[in-house]
Amino acid sequence: MAQRKIRSSLSVGTKTSRVTLNPKVARRSFLKLSAATAALTGAVMTTKMTAKAATPAAAKAAYPESKMVRSICTHCAVGCGIEAEVRNGVWIRQEVAQDHPVSRGGYCCKGASAIDMVTSEKRLKSPMKRVNGKWQKISWDTAMGEIAAKLTAIRDNDGPDALHLNGSAKVSTEMAYLQRKFAAFWGSNNVDHQARI
Repeated sequence: MAQRKIRSSLSVGTKTSRVTLNPKVARRSFLKLSAATAALTGAVMTTKMTAKAATPAAAKAAYPESKMVRSICTHCAVGCGIEAEVRNGVWIRQEVAQDHPVSRGGYCCKGASAIDMVTSEKRLKSPMKRVNGKWQKISWDTAMGEIAAKLTAIRDNDGPDALHLNGSAKVSTEMAYLQRKFAAFWGSNNVDHQARI
C-alpha cells in the first residue's frame, strides 16, 4: 500500500519512478547482511558480555552468619511466601518459599522486588522539602507540622471532599488500609487507585 502511494505521488504523466533507500542494496543482499550482523553480534555478546554462571550450590549457599526467615509478602492481599535471608538484622537476600500453600513456589514482580523497599539506595529515610529549587532534609516534626497545617487549611476553606487520596500498586496492604482509614476519619470518600487513572 505504501509502495502504491509512493508510485502514485511520483508519477509524471505515464512514467513512474520507484524510490528506494539505497538502490545498490537489493532485498536479498539486505537480508544476507542482516543475518550476518545478527550472527556476529550474538557471537561477540556471548563471549565478551556474559559472565560465567554460579554453580547451583554456590548460588544457594547462605552468607556467613545469616539465617533464613520465613515471611509473607505485604504488597497485596494474596499473602505469598518469602524466605528472607537476614544477617545482623539486615535483609540481604530473598528467595521464594517453594512449599508455601498460597504462592506455590512463585510470586509476582512486586514480590520479587520487595527487598528494594528496604535496601534500595533511592529509599527516602527522612522527609525532604524543596527550598529555592533544591531538596533539603527536614525533621519529622517539621514535616508533620507543615503537612497538618496545609491539610487543615484545605479542609477549613473547601471542606473534606476537597482532598483526594490516590493509592498505588507499590504500597503494602497495611499502608492501603491506613490510607483508607485516614480518608474515612477525614470525612472524604475520594479514594482511588493509580491503575484506574
